[in-house]
Amino acid sequence: MSETVAFLSSPVGLLRLRGTDAGLAAVEFLNDDVHAQTPPHQVPESLQEAYRQLRAYFGRELRDFTLTYDVQQGTEFQRRVWTALTDVGFGRTASYLDLARQLGNPAAVRAVGAANGQNPLAIVWPCHRIIGASGQLTGYAGGLPRKKWLLEFEQPSVQASLF
Repeated sequence: MSETVAFLSSPVGLLRLRGTDAGLAAVEFLNDDVHAQTPPHQVPESLQEAYRQLRAYFGRELRDFTLTYDVQQGTEFQRRVWTALTDVGFGRTASYLDLARQLGNPAAVRAVGAANGQNPLAIVWPCHRIIGASGQLTGYAGGLPRKKWLLEFEQPSVQASLF
């Protein structure tokens, strides 16, 4: 299966979507402007639904992603963490400890944090909704300003501002 790529401009910067005919493999933040958004009519068929759903998310028309995935990386534990992320609903947060407890291992807080940092599907598997036990924003592969923006964006009464 060959990999396909598309780029999507978003309020948190340019996103690179990677996938195969089997499903979405990655949503990555790009910190450069080397690429431009892929026009909708040029998005590879294998990424059209992910592209559409991400646009709908940023347009406040979608809260839950329903996509087919083709994520090849990750240990069994990481995959369990990534699956658990989808249980944290739109506009809600959970702590790393909450996730560790949900996985049946409260001592695995650091491992949960490390797995979060390796999440290949930013935004779609909502690791931005995971915060420190005291409510502070900690760690985010896309950077804390993006995490803050995404959390504010998911609050209906708050106008999100990046940086």
